[in-house]
Amino acid sequence: MKGTSTPVAHTPVMLDEIVSGLAVKPGGLYVDCTLGAGGHAEAVLEAASPGGRLLGIDADPRAIRIAERRLHRFEGGCALVNDNFGNLKAICLAHGFAKVHGVYFDLGLSSMQLDEPSRGFSFQRDEQLDMRLSERQALTAADVVNTYPVEELARVIWAYGEERKSRVIARRIAEARPVKTTGQLAKIVERALRLPRQRVHPATRVFQAIRICVNDELRNLERALQQALEILGKGGRIAVVSFHSLEDRIVKNWMRQEASSTVYNAEMPLASTERIPALRIITRSVVTPSEEEIERTPRSRRAKLRVAERL
Repeated sequence: MKGTSTPVAHTPVMLDEIVSGLAVKPGGLYVDCTLGAGGHAEAVLEAASPGGRLLGIDADPRAIRIAERRLHRFEGGCALVNDNFGNLKAICLAHGFAKVHGVYFDLGLSSMQLDEPSRGFSFQRDEQLDMRLSERQALTAADVVNTYPVEELARVIWAYGEERKSRVIARRIAEARPVKTTGQLAKIVERALRLPRQRVHPATRVFQAIRICVNDELRNLERALQQALEILGKGGRIAVVSFHSLEDRIVKNWMRQEASSTVYNAEMPLASTERIPALRIITRSVVTPSEEEIERTPRSRRAKLRVAERL
């Protein structure tokens, strides 16, 4: 695992767009729910000076250590917490961040996590299957791959990876157990799909699905979005950068729901009630990176930004 000497090499995605979307102002209170190496936090703190404060949250303890060094000059202006953003409201209240001016998320893995040996996030190297954001988590990728029944494994691959051949892949994985490394898993998926060589590796969706399952990413996102609404002050903004359709769909639907004046009853589709909207959507259409940023940071090509304001 990575030590504290790892250099800061991660380039924050859509940095200017996030700072602009949040309408950062001096003296404001801001919450970075996915701290990473602290690139977004640094820019927000600079824009919020003088007097601005930031609470940074990350489930990965290595990210906290890296960000601490980067944000050292803002000592007293920021608090960094090693926790999952699914506990957002409790974390904020414990650190005096209520009625904040902005909350933002940069979802997905950072390049430093993908590139770090022994984390098991990538199939570019042959590593132990892990994929946990924090060692405090019990479930690992190896557990999912080697112990889930075939039907449950297929459900995970379909639900979180949107892989159409999930059943075929799940059966091939079960036949090859025990699967111990990322390289083994990638080869099993390649053989199961039998696809011609292409730019996107055929195991990409499967790795995404298992990682989401291990870290319970989508359910934590749903929980965090609702909690963000509760801690935002009037006029406060929420900005979310997502990297795949599952995340973006959750964010888009949640913002639309909270910006609507009508509440529908799921059990009675024709029944509805009127209410005062909680949000105003700022980005009427999704914001994507500039061509210059995509050329500079290829991983940003899938990024989608949505912003809304608390009413």
